[in-house]
Amino acid sequence: MSTQKCQQETVSFRHDVWKKQPMIFLTEPDIKYQDSFLVGLREFHQEGRMLQYDFQIISEDFERFLYHLKTQQDRTKLPPYIVPQSHFWLIDDNEFIGILSLRRELNDTFIRIGGHIGYQVRPSKCRRGYGKELLRRGLQKAKELGFTRVLLTCDEDNIASKKIIESNGGQFENMIRVEGSPIKKLRYWIDLGDQPPVEKGH
Repeated sequence: MSTQKCQQETVSFRHDVWKKQPMIFLTEPDIKYQDSFLVGLREFHQEGRMLQYDFQIISEDFERFLYHLKTQQDRTKLPPYIVPQSHFWLIDDNEFIGILSLRRELNDTFIRIGGHIGYQVRPSKCRRGYGKELLRRGLQKAKELGFTRVLLTCDEDNIASKKIIESNGGQFENMIRVEGSPIKKLRYWIDLGDQPPVEKGH
């Protein structure tokens, strides 16, 4: 999956998240967070990430962008080679923090190197514990949607992502080679029956 290559999170930064936890929530994309999302998108683009999202087109017609994200959940509106997925944003104090994609099914590619869940935290919010919290809430959302276990993957040299997955219950299955890349992929499964519920009001 695509995950940010942030530095290892520190205890002091994690406290930033836990002290403000009641203000953090996972939501479907919403126009009320347009300005904050666009600021975050610029940050991603500056690092060469999320380039599939054209900043000018999105900023000129944000409602159409939201509609596009919504239709990606519906298999009947997608070509056969596209995997249905739901998109969620992590919001803290009305500010866009990161994005999580939950794939409803897996094709041959995603079963190897993508998994069910992909997530990214905007660069200015890295090293504050948001990655762990974003995945935690994404796993709870997957459980609510009927998943019993999910697959996650990350690059073998992405230490931060590896720690986030393992801290959320990831059980290492194997490491595979990726065609055209010297970096191998780590594959993890997470049983959702072991996931504690997200506290109400958070």
